[in-house]
Amino acid sequence: VTENRSDLEDLHLYATPREQRFRRFASLEFEGQLYMTPYDFIQAVTSDEPKHSKKWRSLSKQELNQILMETPPVWKGSSKLFRNLNEKGVISYTEYLFLLCILTKPHAGFRIAFNMFDTDGNEMVDKKEFLVLQEIFRKKNEKREKRGDEEKRAMLRLQLYGYHTSTNSVLKTEGEDLVPRSYWDTLRRSTSQALFSDLAERADDISSSLSDTTLLVHFFGKKGKAELNFEDFYRFMDNLQTEVLEIEFLSYSNGMNTISEEDFAHILLRYTNVENTSSYLENMRGSIPEEKGITFEEFRSFFQFLNNLEDFTIAMQMYNFASRSIGQDEFKRAVYVATGVKLSPHLVNTVFKIFDVDRDDQLSYKEFIGIMKDRLNRGFRGYKPIQRYTTFKSCVRKELYSR
Repeated sequence: VTENRSDLEDLHLYATPREQRFRRFASLEFEGQLYMTPYDFIQAVTSDEPKHSKKWRSLSKQELNQILMETPPVWKGSSKLFRNLNEKGVISYTEYLFLLCILTKPHAGFRIAFNMFDTDGNEMVDKKEFLVLQEIFRKKNEKREKRGDEEKRAMLRLQLYGYHTSTNSVLKTEGEDLVPRSYWDTLRRSTSQALFSDLAERADDISSSLSDTTLLVHFFGKKGKAELNFEDFYRFMDNLQTEVLEIEFLSYSNGMNTISEEDFAHILLRYTNVENTSSYLENMRGSIPEEKGITFEEFRSFFQFLNNLEDFTIAMQMYNFASRSIGQDEFKRAVYVATGVKLSPHLVNTVFKIFDVDRDDQLSYKEFIGIMKDRLNRGFRGYKPIQRYTTFKSCVRKELYSR
């Protein structure tokens, strides 16, 4: 154990919300740097808090090498990769931020990410090119740092990155205008920076001082000499999105093929800033008296659509609907035109019953898009637990599953 509880809470005062969440769910430490296991990562994006209060376990060099030796190559990836690895893996802080970006982005955006890493344009990414990610996210993170005790901040940087950094060149002064940007936006805007700055050269320096991780070995092999093509990169990202959705779905389905409409509402609302969630749930219960259920395919298609929410918003504006409400047929058409995703009539009706608070069978921008934009920040802010009400059919599901 590398740190007692009082030290943990002390450093938390100087950490950003993203850093705090990573430190809260991370369970491993190696040479002063904190790591998540694949299990920790899944918990961090699907749970409000860690299941057990953790203290970081120190890994020996031998234990780390054994973990990395058992890491499967990228061509053996699947939508159960993180569940199969479980506790046998190490994920760094910058990789945690990268994986979070993947979870909320459309498939079309994966090509942007790949091209960003492919600095020499040979349609393959090597380990050095991928390590530019470390510098991009480090620089982005330092711009968001809380001000305070520089010694404490230095300790945090050592925990998160494995080496000391100076923030004098990247932190803005009080009077400067700081434009908030997401990590995904930073990736897109950093393409030219990665190509023409010292980031690639810096990647050489940090690669010699940092330990390999499960992700690096998975992508580039145990010797780090393999190269990653777009097909494998795309498959990894698609598998990760599918895996997290499967875990969320299965946690509510109790072994059945569907989840209830109310459970679907719980999953949507728990990641938002909605204050009075009970009004949405009560509204939906009164509007859908007979439960039909949401299948996994419907569940997955809806979240594919959510990952394209920006394009959908543009489509809404082009249809001149942004300032007024729209009906279910208009909604389905706008979703398909903007994202290519076809939502089932039952799923669209369920969404309307959840968010149509004034019950006029229309959705306004405020009623839906504003709330769903909050949800896309999953993993980047604290989770808000929602009281679950047990329906009769849910009781039946649990009874059948327990037999």
